[in-house]
Amino acid sequence: MLDQIIDTRIHDIGGGFEVGRVLPFRQRRMVGPFIFFDRMGPHDLPAPVPMQTDVRPHPHIGLSTVTYLFEGQMTHRDSLGVEQAILPGALNWMTAGSGISHSERFDGMRQDGGRIDGIQAWVALPEGNEEDDPAFAHYAAETLPQFTDAGITGRIIAGSAYGMDSPAKTHSPLFYLHVELQAGAKLELPAGYTERAVYVALGRIEIDGAQYRPGQMAVFSAGGTPYLVALEATRIMLLGGEPLGARHIWWNFVSSRKDRIEQAKADWTAGRIALPTQDNAEFIPLPQAAA
Repeated sequence: MLDQIIDTRIHDIGGGFEVGRVLPFRQRRMVGPFIFFDRMGPHDLPAPVPMQTDVRPHPHIGLSTVTYLFEGQMTHRDSLGVEQAILPGALNWMTAGSGISHSERFDGMRQDGGRIDGIQAWVALPEGNEEDDPAFAHYAAETLPQFTDAGITGRIIAGSAYGMDSPAKTHSPLFYLHVELQAGAKLELPAGYTERAVYVALGRIEIDGAQYRPGQMAVFSAGGTPYLVALEATRIMLLGGEPLGARHIWWNFVSSRKDRIEQAKADWTAGRIALPTQDNAEFIPLPQAAA
């Protein structure tokens, strides 16, 4: 059953780089464990890409960042010493746990510019994992399961769906997929999860007679077998899973405890969360108000 339609809101994350924010939404904080969902683009970056477009070092606690590109390239550096190019179709999964910092820069596109487009999502951690040691994992595109059907090509980015499992380590039941559909193709939403959603990145779809356009997320509850039909060449993201309970979110911090958010603010201000090993010359200060 359809629960809600969420429209994208434009948000400037600094340096003039705008994203289309879907989650969190004032009437819908989460879908399963997904507490954050930003569309990064599509943007045509001029050559040379200015440094102020980059996302400078910043902290996280209590979540995993899930970065996935359709086009372009970004470079991830974090306080664990990891440096990783993020390429289309690959999964970069960073678990903040008790605290990590990272940057996202356009080093690979700096000289020539080009198009950047993708999604960054955050997945909240179960209460028992919120203080886990931070970690980072990269999964190349060819290591993620793919499937095809009539007019359909899909990739299981994380979790389980349609009888397939991503190799990515997750902390709670979820699914996260990238699917391309030709006009007229039909696809059933993954079953067996309490909360499910489809985000339209390109094209148009129809579900139960209602049409959805790029930038919209349709959220469904458990039960039933909603089918979507592509009305033209379409790109969608499917996501959802089991809810984890209420979470507090302030800037880049997520926690089941409000006092833990306050501690994270103090830790970043005092320099107790280390900067990325290979990118420690600058950072984003703690904002005066929640982002």
